Amino acid sequence: MADVSLIVGLGNPGPRYELTRHNAGAGFVEYLANRFGVVLRDEARFRGRMGRGEVLGHDVRLLIPTTYMNLSGRPVQSIAAYYQIPPENVIVIHDDMDLEVGRVKMVYNRGPGGHNGIKSIIDCLGTKEFVRIRLGIGRPPGQMAASAFVLSKFKEDEIRSLTESFDKILQAIRIFSLEGVAESMKFMNTK
Repeated sequence: MADVSLIVGLGNPGPRYELTRHNAGAGFVEYLANRFGVVLRDEARFRGRMGRGEVLGHDVRLLIPTTYMNLSGRPVQSIAAYYQIPPENVIVIHDDMDLEVGRVKMVYNRGPGGHNGIKSIIDCLGTKEFVRIRLGIGRPPGQMAASAFVLSKFKEDEIRSLTESFDKILQAIRIFSLEGVAESMKFMNTK
């Protein structure tokens, strides 16, 4: 059994980035907060929007950093240190261009895979030993630059696929809390 203490959704701050592909992780935490009645408030000392409540029977903190993506590690590290949350009790949800929209994968103790937000978290925590949920956002079409693609908005049918994947992520978190990371990864990473 694993204790889920902190669930982090990565994105960029401000209205300009709302509903963009790069903010898919933040979108999941918003969904979780709405589903479980957790109020997210701006916490300047932690540089993020944070809430605390019961999620799947656990006392959990939810976090959406209000820093830009490449500085995501600072809020995660400051909350983990302040509340004495070990890295293995942290779940980070982030966008991933290597997966089609709506596909999800869970990894543990892995490198950043080119994701600047994850690189920042690894650098600040000093470890890779936390759970990551990779949320597929698809690949750029044609010659579109990756940087422009991640800041583009989802299409309507893609939003449906994305929100359907949120239910699978929630089930994976439930399995993680009951049976641990190996069983949760087996569930999530099987088509």
